[in-house]
Amino acid sequence: MTGVMRLGALALTLLLAGVGLAGCSKPASDTSSSATGAPTTLDGRKVATVPVTVTTAQGKHVFHVEPARTTAEQAQGLMYRTDLKPDGGMLFAPYPPEGGGPRVAEFWMKNTPTSLDILFIRADGSIARIAENTPPFSEGKIPSGEPVAAVLELVGGRAAELGISEGDSVSWPR
Repeated sequence: MTGVMRLGALALTLLLAGVGLAGCSKPASDTSSSATGAPTTLDGRKVATVPVTVTTAQGKHVFHVEPARTTAEQAQGLMYRTDLKPDGGMLFAPYPPEGGGPRVAEFWMKNTPTSLDILFIRADGSIARIAENTPPFSEGKIPSGEPVAAVLELVGGRAAELGISEGDSVSWPR
């Protein structure tokens, strides 16, 4: 084998093992996009998405977001992610996952490199509060301000871009 072929084989082996060329492991939640635009995990599994429709005064907009249903999924959220699509995001529903009905939520941006719009959603599907363009990596608390049943995270700036406002309606298959 030539030196170039050996280097290519080594790089492929490291990539398949989940190790970057610098020797650093990637977090398990780090994903990239497949040829179809659907997020995939490092081992090539497609990430399931659910359609979420936000109805505004200007009309409806459908997002295809990853569901975070369990305590572990909600704790991980979108940390370490840099592959977010304009019509992607994450839906935390039900919130909280252990039940007990709506409650006040507090989110933060620790280990989250991408600015997000965080939409806090009441049990009736209306948006209670929007925290727009949250600062990446911040450990500052982002409160819902009132009890909520779900939370939708979108790429920062999308709410304003699409005219999404507090009081607008959010729906998804339950």
